[in-house]
Amino acid sequence: MPLYMDTHRDVEGLTKEAVEGAHQADLATQQKYGVDYKKYWFNEEAGAVYCLVEAPNAEAAIAVHKEAHGLLADDIIEVHEGS
Repeated sequence: MPLYMDTHRDVEGLTKEAVEGAHQADLATQQKYGVDYKKYWFNEEAGAVYCLVEAPNAEAAIAVHKEAHGLLADDIIEVHEGS
């Protein structure tokens, strides 16, 4: 299954707790769309979040974010894992 990285920029009021809550909401929703949110990274000062997700397509990954918490990514790209 393809692997995607999504980017959320300029998220106002970004906190560690808010990101964790959004990730937990993704995990609770992902099975419905055949998606597996793997990891996330964030920078509170920059208001940036990056999510790594395995999904059948980008649209399925987007649907999880939309249903889980409404925080849609600014972009999503397919990536390939290196060694």
